Amino acid sequence: MTESAGITRAGTGLEDVTWNILGQVYHPKQSTEDCFSFVANSPPGTFVPPHIHPTQDEYILMLEGEWKLILDGQTHFAKPGDLVRMPRGIMHGYFNESGAPARAFFWVTPARRLHDLFKAIHNVPDPAEVVRLSALHEVDFLPPPG
Repeated sequence: MTESAGITRAGTGLEDVTWNILGQVYHPKQSTEDCFSFVANSPPGTFVPPHIHPTQDEYILMLEGEWKLILDGQTHFAKPGDLVRMPRGIMHGYFNESGAPARAFFWVTPARRLHDLFKAIHNVPDPAEVVRLSALHEVDFLPPPG
């Protein structure tokens, strides 16, 4: 996909696409071979368990709320205005344990297969199936702690 000029409006996704990813609402904002970005709306109690992107650098700009993050085995907290940097190969996950909604802007580079992954896992309710499909799209979820 090549870049085109335009505006992806607030509260909408590129080409009016919205994804439900395990209870979170994702709006893709931009997608090219070089970069993919999206906004995640995270209700209280939702999370993305620890995983690794072996082929992508990922960034999160917190817009609203607070997330607990696990970055390379350490716990951190991100609040509005904070930028989370996750180089490729670094284990990371986030958890909305704040009791309030949270919203964040994500971008990854290069885009690789993340856009395709979100299309594949939209409305998939089974976490095991999400993990299986993720592995086929270059995202490796880690087993739960013993």
